[in-house]
Amino acid sequence: MKVAFATDDGIRVNAHFGQSPMFAIYNVTKRGGELVELRKLPEIQHQDESGKIDSRLEAVEDCTLIFIMQIGASAAAKVTRRKIMPVKVPLGSSIEEQVKRLVEMLQGKPPMWLAKVLRAEEEEEADGIHG
Repeated sequence: MKVAFATDDGIRVNAHFGQSPMFAIYNVTKRGGELVELRKLPEIQHQDESGKIDSRLEAVEDCTLIFIMQIGASAAAKVTRRKIMPVKVPLGSSIEEQVKRLVEMLQGKPPMWLAKVLRAEEEEEADGIHG
C-alpha cells in the first residue's frame, strides 16, 4: 500500500497537513517499506485554506494512509471521504520508525483501524478486477 508522510525534510513527520511543503511517499508491505518519491507542493501565493487542502489531497490521492503531525477537522473530513486514513504522530517522529512500525503491524495482527483500511483496499482491488 502507498503511505504518505507530511514532512519538510523527507526524514521526519513534522508538518501539519494543510501546511506541508511535501509528502514522502512510501510503498509499505509485510516485507518492508521503500521510498517511492518525494512529492513537493508548488508554492502558491495567497492560496486560501480550501485551496491548500485540495492541492494536498491531490498530492496524496493514491495513498491509503497519511501520517501527519496535525490535521484540521474539515481537512480530515475531506481526507477520509477519499478513503485515506489520517494518522497523527508526535512532532518530529522519524519516517523510518513509522514505516518500521507499520511493517511490524502488517506482519502481526494489525490493530482494528489498520485491518479496516486493509479490507477496504482489498475490496477495491477485487472490484477493479471484476468491474
